[in-house]
Amino acid sequence: MADQPTKDTAAKGGRKKLLIGGIALLAIGAGSAFGAVRMGYVGSKEGAEISGPLLVRKGAVDPYPVPTKQEVEWVEGEGGSKYRTSYYSFEEPFTANLRDSAALIQVSLAASTQRDGRVLMWLDKHELAARSAIIAELANTTEEDAYSVEGKGRLQERLTAAINQVLVRTEGFGGVENVYFRGFLIQ
Repeated sequence: MADQPTKDTAAKGGRKKLLIGGIALLAIGAGSAFGAVRMGYVGSKEGAEISGPLLVRKGAVDPYPVPTKQEVEWVEGEGGSKYRTSYYSFEEPFTANLRDSAALIQVSLAASTQRDGRVLMWLDKHELAARSAIIAELANTTEEDAYSVEGKGRLQERLTAAINQVLVRTEGFGGVENVYFRGFLIQ
């Protein structure tokens, strides 16, 4: 009987294992927390650079202002979105053949953003790549979509996504909220 452990010694051994396991878990947790803080995953972001363009409230100063040719200062309205909307107008129209059709589509476009001026700068900087993506989307449009209001809405969404895809690929952030038709012609 001396060889068999008593209930008290078995309970003490179980408590020891539990205590050692708890201490090990605490050490692992503390090490993980320390590593997360050191790598910047947790803790103060003071001095850390924000990776994407910021939303700019109406009346606020844009940290990346884009020079404009206007001589009149804009006045923001009280209603609508709380963020300022800026537009980039593509100077040249876009022309492409419609999918499975002999018809041509020609559109003039503008894009909007509520982010800071970097999005407008990036649109200007990468207009060539954006133009290519836009023409590819226009060429993938059916004649039925080009004539219907719903089809035009889907085209706007596809164009917005295509432009954002170019900006994400080149700058790491999209930021275009919508694309607008300044002109729309089918021949």
